[in-house]
This record gives sequence, structure tokens and C-alpha cells, in this order.
Amino acid sequence: MSLGTAARFARRELRGGLRGFRIFLACLALGVAAIAGVGSVRSAIQAGLTDQGAILLGGDAQAEFTYRFASDEERAWLESVSTALSEITDFRSMAVVDGPDGPERGLTQVKSVDDAYPLLGEMRLDPPMPLAQALDGDTQPGAVMAPVLADRLGLSPGDSFRLGTQSFTLSAIIETEPDDAGDGFGLGPRTLVRTSDLASSGLLAPGSLYESEYRLLVPDGTDMDALRAEAEARFQDTGIRWRDARNGAPGIARFVDRLASFLVLVGLSGLAVGGIGVSAAVRAYLARKTGVIATLRTLGASRRVIFLTYFLQIGALGLLGIAIGLVLGAVIPLLFAPIIAASLPIPVMFTLYPGPLAEAAVYGVLTALLFTLWPLARTEEVRAAALFRDALDSARALPARRYVVATAALLALLVGVAMVFSGDPRITLWTAGGILGALVILAVAATGIRALAHRATPAMRGRPVWRWALGAIGGPRETAASVVLSLGLGLSVLAAIGQIDGNLRNAIQRDLPDVAPSYFFVDIQPNQIDGYLERLESDPAVGRVDTAPMLRGVITRINGQNAQEVAGDHWVVRGDRGITYAAQPDSRTTVTAGEWWPEDYDGPPQISFAAEEAEEIGLNLGDEITFNVLGRDITATITSFRDVDFSTAGIGFVMTLNPTALQGAPHTFISTVYAEPEAEAQILRDLADAYPNITAIRVRDAIDRVAELLEGIGAAIRWGAAATLLTGFLVLIGAAAAGEGARTYEAAVLKTLGASRARILQSFALRSALLGAAAGVVALGAGILGGWAVSHYIMETDFTVVWSSAIGIIAGGVLATLLAGIGFAWRPLAARPAQVLRARE
Repeated sequence: MSLGTAARFARRELRGGLRGFRIFLACLALGVAAIAGVGSVRSAIQAGLTDQGAILLGGDAQAEFTYRFASDEERAWLESVSTALSEITDFRSMAVVDGPDGPERGLTQVKSVDDAYPLLGEMRLDPPMPLAQALDGDTQPGAVMAPVLADRLGLSPGDSFRLGTQSFTLSAIIETEPDDAGDGFGLGPRTLVRTSDLASSGLLAPGSLYESEYRLLVPDGTDMDALRAEAEARFQDTGIRWRDARNGAPGIARFVDRLASFLVLVGLSGLAVGGIGVSAAVRAYLARKTGVIATLRTLGASRRVIFLTYFLQIGALGLLGIAIGLVLGAVIPLLFAPIIAASLPIPVMFTLYPGPLAEAAVYGVLTALLFTLWPLARTEEVRAAALFRDALDSARALPARRYVVATAALLALLVGVAMVFSGDPRITLWTAGGILGALVILAVAATGIRALAHRATPAMRGRPVWRWALGAIGGPRETAASVVLSLGLGLSVLAAIGQIDGNLRNAIQRDLPDVAPSYFFVDIQPNQIDGYLERLESDPAVGRVDTAPMLRGVITRINGQNAQEVAGDHWVVRGDRGITYAAQPDSRTTVTAGEWWPEDYDGPPQISFAAEEAEEIGLNLGDEITFNVLGRDITATITSFRDVDFSTAGIGFVMTLNPTALQGAPHTFISTVYAEPEAEAQILRDLADAYPNITAIRVRDAIDRVAELLEGIGAAIRWGAAATLLTGFLVLIGAAAAGEGARTYEAAVLKTLGASRARILQSFALRSALLGAAAGVVALGAGILGGWAVSHYIMETDFTVVWSSAIGIIAGGVLATLLAGIGFAWRPLAARPAQVLRARE
């Protein structure tokens, strides 16, 4: 009965239109739209990867080996289960061009192929020609190259260059490589040649660092799960790595999922900001309904009827706001689909995806309930007589216990849903904790600002503009709490992201080059290491040279169990890892637990494992690790843990074994060289001329590639934070609009007492600027705290305050409140005092 009565009352209230609820709708719609939009783009990318997975992979399935080609038995089985097979190798090398001032060199990611490549897709070249023709060459083997590398080396079709000791003719420039996205991140641009033409190059010698990939086309209807299981069972001890077209570009898929999950969490921050606006709008609306509620209570309406009346009304408007957000989140990606698709190196398929829309709707409903339940519940605690005076201020600070419990349950449910949807509970909990912590800090700060303004008002005698501004901030009806909470939370998110982004950039672009080596040399053959060291150790410009033998292997088992079942998706077991051996630890190695083997140890294989990675996986001393090197299984016992610092870009191995454990295995050496910048070019020339097979990676170039990637990530995150800030600005506008009546009355009184319009405007502007500065300072503190926590605990980097970002945050707070305050000051200033004061009588 009460529900039906409340529904009729709510329907009549809704006839009054959306007055007072525009900000409510905008805040809710913007937050939902941001989450729906990010989810729709993620679904479009995932659909593109799935639909074009075979092309991205280069076949229906792929078997991959490290340091070797498939054995006769492995190749025979691959041919037996496929209708077509293509063999590819992938490795880094140096492309060398003879110039007028000596050889010019550029790091390149070489892909060597057979005549069957590509099984799927089309290689587009400039000038147009079939790939087979381009690789035939004329008097020497042909090659094709990425445009950026050709430009860097000054090459045009018809020119010659070298890979190792083999000369090639550049036949064409690569316009489109069908499987480039599936190849993952590379430090150098692509060069493509035939594998048979590398026979005399010295680049594929035993122990050289290369990967061989076998792409397969399989008969229609093949059970891919069964095929994978058979491959892994048949060759489980040979180090084979298998993937199929359902996961054609796993690195990109992981990256997209994690970035999208983080952006959804940023969108949740926007919803939290919008929730403050929703709550403020509900409070303001109920305050205007004092007379209506009082009349209903006088006529015998129960608390339940009043609560349900406004719950249903605001619920209907909330659903409208969520619907608007879902429409925007679905339509905007479709409208910008051509631009998004053009900016991505992978296929995308834009259409309406119900999954992300449902996810955004759940977030919207939970947020609306969370932020409207409290102000609605407080109406039950107000007596009829008190309602005629003030609908909410006369109520208790806390509503009935059941509503407090319901609010806590909604908050827990929202966090739980976010953990499930994001797929990363740790980051979700950090984000939720950061938002809640920021809200607590901002709420305490808002109370402190009002108290400070109230105490400072008497000290401003003789300075009326300051006195009026501080008196208004410290007064009972000023919207300081709404301004500081809404704008402050948006600025806090932006400040935290700015600090994290700035510190990460500093670590990569400023701090890392100070501790990183000049060059990273790989594929140094054992018979070359003495001459290599002799050249460097005799050079006074070289401060330090580190060398280590290196093999690569795949961890297959931990304590006899499948490694990925034990360690999950940890990066150590996801692919092949570098392995080294050492009789004794060097002076920079710190053993944190266990003991190193004796220098002349010749017993069963022992291993020293990186301490941090071991803790993440859950390894203990005495555990057994089985890894595959060149098709041979080696099982070693963990006898020690040691600190490994990968942040310096130096040599670092997760696994170090005793020398006899790898005795007889072909391997090469890697080396880092720390030298004066002016000597780097000569070092590279001398070593490249003496040892053409050695690949030199200039660390600063690698840093620049990483920084370029981070720029794109940072831009996406900053756009997400900007949406949060926009929501905060909308809440700020709502607060300014809600206080327009009070400012009109205030201006009328001041005019009556002789104040000029200019002084009143100065007071309004000063009030807004002070609140904005306060919100900016508090947000900066919260943002710095959040940035430090993420940098220290998640990214494990040093943290320093990025003052350029900090000053921008404070300036943004002042500017936003000034714009909103002045924008809603003109009507109060223009109102005639007599009309305003008579109306108040």
C-alpha cells in the first residue's frame, strides 16, 4: 500500500521537470560514459585480435624454440598435423652501411623467412612487388626494410648493406607486415631476409641468441585444445612453446587488458567525484522540498512513504542518467572509430558490445545508490515541525543504523565488483583505498577550512572584502565541503597521476642514464671474448666492463609440477629466461639466504634464484626448478637467493647455476660497457669492425623507445583523469548554482548597507579563489601521498615531488573555482535589493 502511494507521489513530483537535477544527471552520465567507452574500446580491440588472430600470428598455430631449429622429429610431426608450414627466425643484429665517413650502423630486428612465408595476410612493399621477387635480389641476396631504419641509414631501393658478414641489396621498403603486431615489442625496426641467405653471415652460430618459429595452417575443424595438448605432451621436455590464433598477440592483449582495467579504475574515481555531486544535488533538492515533506507528514504520511517517494523519484532520474551515460559510452567510440583504428597498429572491430555497457550500468547503479541513500535516509529522522525550519540541518549527523549498514554493504559490493571486473584485485584495492583516503582527508580539510575561516574573520576588521569572503566560507550555509570534496578529489586523481608519470619519466630519462651502461653487447662468441675485453680494458674512456656467459631456457616445472600451474602468469615462467653460470659471486652480488656452492663444486646442479621473484612465485630453499635449454631438461636445486636489481639496465639474471651444470652447452657472452659519451662511437666502430656478428644495443636508444611507449600510456591515463576533473568541475558548478540564492540575498544586504558592486564581486571572487586554492593544496597533498605509495610499493622507484605538476594542480583549483564562482555571481549582483528583501519577508 505504502509503495503504491509513494509511487503516485513520486510520479507527481517528476512532473516538475529536471530543475535541480541537471548536474545530478551530468555527473552520473559522465562517469558511466567514461567506463562504458573504455570498455567498448577494449572489447573492440579484443574482438579484432580474436577475429584477425590467425593473421597476427601468421598461421593457425605456432611452435617456438629458443637457440635452435626444430629437430627432424619435431618438424616431421609439425608437418603431419598441418596443411602448410613456414619456418621463421627472429633476432637482433646490426645493419651496416658504408658511408663517406665510414660505416654507419643501426640496430634492427631481423626476421628471416622461407619461401612459404607469409602463410596468411599480405606483405605490401614500396615499390610494389611480390616478396619472393624482393628477396631474390640480383647479384646478391635481397632484403626489405622498415622505412624508419632505411631513412636512418640513408638507404634507398638498390643500395647495399650488411648483416654480419653477408651483404644484401635493399629491394623495397616495408609498408605493411601482416604479422608485425604478433611479434611483440622490439628494440629495432624490422629487416626481412631469407633464412638460407644468412648461412655465411655468422649470425646464427651455435649459442647465438635467436628464436625459431614454425607457423602452421591446420585442417578446418581441428580441435586446437587437443592439438596443443598433444604438442606439449609429445615435446614437453624439449622446450617447445605453443600458441594458436585464439591468442595471436598475447603481449598486446595483456597490455590492452591492464591499461583498460586501470582506465576503468580512473573512471571509478570520476564516478566517486560525480557521486559527491549526486549527493549534493539530492540534499539541495530535499532542502527545497521542506514544505512538501512537512505537509505530507502533517497529513499522516509515514516515514516509509516519504522515503519511498523520493527514493523512487531520484531512482528514476538516476536510471535516466545511467541510460544517457550508456548511450554516450556506446556511441562515442563508434563516432571516433576511424580515428581510433588509424592510431592503433592492430585490427579493431567497433560495434555495440553489451558486456562493457552492463559493467558500466552496474557501476552506475551502485554509485547512485551509495551516494543517495544517506541523504534520503536522513529525512526519516526529521520531525514534521523541524522540517518547516530546515529539512536536513536539524536531522542527526547519522541516519538509522540499518542505512549505515546498507551504505557499508554497498561500498563493499562496489569494491568487490570492481575487483572482479578489473581482473587485478591488488590495483583495485589500492585505488579504492586511495579514493577513500582522499575523501577522508578532504572531508577533514573542509571542516578545518571552515573553522579556520570562522576564526580569521574577526581579524579582518578594516578589510571588508576579506571579512565578507572569510565569513561566507566559515558560515553554516557555505558550500565549502562540496567544493573541497568534489574539486579536491578530481585534482587528487590528477595530482597522483602527474606525480607517478613524472617520477617514472625521471627514472627512465634522467636517473637511469646516470647508472645505466652505454652499450649492451650480445652474441659474443667464446673465441671472441678475450679480444673483446682487450680492446675495452685498454681504453681509458671505459670505466667498467661487465661480462657473463648466457644461455636462454624455459622453466617447465617447479618441484615436479607444471611451472605455470605453480607460478600462474608470473613473467619468469611466461617465456624463455636468461641463464648464466658462475663459480663464485662477484663483489656486487648480495646473497640474502642460503649459501653459494664451493668454487670447485662438481655435484648435482644447484641454482641461485633472484630473491624478489622467488618470493612472488613462492619458492623456498631446497625447491627444484626444471628448465629446458636447447631441448635438454636440467633440474637444479635452489640453494641460495640473491638480490637482483633490474632497474639499472645492467646485467641481471633470475637464475645463476654452478658451471658444471651447463657444461658442454653452446653459449655466447653478453657484456655491458660503461664509457664516456664521447668515446661511445669509436668503441662501436672498433668492435663492429672486428666482430661483425656482435649486436650492440645502445641503452639510451632503448630508453627512448620505452619513453615513447610511456608517452602514449600517459596520454591515455591523463585523458581519463581529465574526465574525472571535468566531473568535479560540473559538481563545482552545481554547488555554485545551489548557492546562488544565498549569494543573491547576501549581495542585496551588502548593497543596502552601501557596498559597491565591485567590492561585492571582489568578495565573491576571493571566496572562490580561497576555496580553490585550499582544494588544490589539499589535493596536492593527497596526490603526492598517492603518487609516493604507487611509486614506492608498486613500481619500486625513487620518488621526488614534481613541482611543475604540483603548481599546475593548485593553479587549476584556483582557476576552476574562480570561473564557477564568477559565472554565478552576475545574477546576484544584478538583483535589486528591494525585491530580494521583500521576497524574504
